Amino acid sequence: MAKKLVCTKCGALGKPRWKTKGSVAIEIVLWICFIIPGLIYSLWRQTTKYQVCPKCESDDLIPVDSPAAKKILAGA
Repeated sequence: MAKKLVCTKCGALGKPRWKTKGSVAIEIVLWICFIIPGLIYSLWRQTTKYQVCPKCESDDLIPVDSPAAKKILAGA
């Protein structure tokens, strides 16, 4: 179960989404044209996943129980 996080950019509260760096289109072209670079690119993409805010897609997320999150949620 994903822990709820607070976005420091927009103040949204909720479960983060996972985002992967890179491009699916480039990955497909590399697999079709060049198998080894396609494999390397796919492996790189799988290791660069990170959590983002579901609202603004910022990666500046903090736990709900942190003092900064409590301050954001209180509206200060």
